[in-house]
Amino acid sequence: MQRAIEQLYHLSSIEDFMRFFEIAFDEKVVNVSRLHILKRFFQYIEQQEELPRDNATGVLNVYRSLLQKAYNDFVVSTPAEQKVFKVFQEADGRRLVALDKVRASLPTRGAA
Repeated sequence: MQRAIEQLYHLSSIEDFMRFFEIAFDEKVVNVSRLHILKRFFQYIEQQEELPRDNATGVLNVYRSLLQKAYNDFVVSTPAEQKVFKVFQEADGRRLVALDKVRASLPTRGAA
């Protein structure tokens, strides 16, 4: 079982994680939300107060349920609604730039 835990370190894509934990997934959901699902998965792991000690199977079962939960978040919702990344958390995904800054960045008339 320790070998299975070590295999986690070599997973790199959401598809790898989903296959490793044997979770069925819709490719359309994964294509749109891949980074969001992985980030949410790691957020859920960080929120875990305790993981089973000396029980790799127990740890893998917890991780599997957390990945399933993270994936399900994006089956029923969008990345913009879930607001996993900071860009979505601030100003509802809009970046505000003052008009004065835009004007200052433009070349002066007749200079070109």
